[in-house]
Amino acid sequence: MTDEKLLKNEEKAIFALRGLYKKHGYLPYKMSKFEEYELYIQNKDFLVSDRIITFNDTNGKLMALKPDVTLSIIKSGEDEKGFKQRVSYNENVYRVSGSTHRFKEIMQTGVECIGDIDVCDICDVISLAAQSLALISDTFVLEVSDLGALAGILKSCGAPEGKFTEEALRFISGKNAHDLRRLCERGGLSAENTENIVSLVGTYGKRSEVIKTLKERFGEDAVKDLETLSELLGKTEYEDRINFDFSVVNDMSYYSGFVFRGYAGGICDGILSGGQYDSLMRRMGRSSGAVGFAIYLDLLEQLADEKDGFDADVLLVYDDSIDSAAVLAESERLIKEGFSVSAQKTVPAKMRFRRTVDMRAGGERKDENA
Repeated sequence: MTDEKLLKNEEKAIFALRGLYKKHGYLPYKMSKFEEYELYIQNKDFLVSDRIITFNDTNGKLMALKPDVTLSIIKSGEDEKGFKQRVSYNENVYRVSGSTHRFKEIMQTGVECIGDIDVCDICDVISLAAQSLALISDTFVLEVSDLGALAGILKSCGAPEGKFTEEALRFISGKNAHDLRRLCERGGLSAENTENIVSLVGTYGKRSEVIKTLKERFGEDAVKDLETLSELLGKTEYEDRINFDFSVVNDMSYYSGFVFRGYAGGICDGILSGGQYDSLMRRMGRSSGAVGFAIYLDLLEQLADEKDGFDADVLLVYDDSIDSAAVLAESERLIKEGFSVSAQKTVPAKMRFRRTVDMRAGGERKDENA
């Protein structure tokens, strides 16, 4: 059996999440470590970062170490009426790490539901995202937005489409009320419509309260889909951790409908990101819908080390005067007692242990070293 004390936070998360996704009918999906570079350059705005590691294949074709999984899954699938491809993945991606700002091989896990999806599938994926966060941290929150409702509200307030909408979404995402108001004023919107749009910056929190506020400002039709989803989420396990927040905004040329972002206690960045990406499906020649999310496991490095800074429970010190069989026997005895053991011929200066067992002549056993 795997000793969980010896696993990194990322590895423990992978084991737990893999079991969760299997229970929900998501089949494991495996893929190559690289794809043609053209796939990524055509969809670079969809990627977390446009910095990609490339190389020339033996046939001269430009290839890339994959920085993303979703694009590969979409590319390999087919549309079939009434069918949904439900897959989970645990893959290494190659991108600039948010913590080190250098290229890194990052473990990423997630799920994708692609095909003839409906609101039940969307609710299921969002609920699954909340359950995933619960396996990572006792304190988490999942923020959900509706790009369709947001676009509809902007249009009802007289906001022109195109560049104006793009800028408005950027300011809403950044909770920048000042520049959003200036944008509306420059766009010639009325004072009432300007204030209604600016109010979106501060409209977030409990789902019921957000829906009530939006109904009062924009009418029932503006929140019909949000209300339907909220009622379904209200029957899920972690519904009290799922809020509405219009500052969760993704590129509308790729995403449509509901989008969401998850945060876990002890991690300063959003660790989970997902949503509906029907627009991306269209751009890649697919006619069906899709919803999914990814968890960026490299961010788990920010969590406190559960070993309290110790590299092993026991440092076993020996020298050439000690019989090898005796060293192995002592190490095996300690391991059977449930301790992790590091056998060394000296006391490492940069490692910490709970106990030291010194087998050398005149050696002493110590409880803990600094």
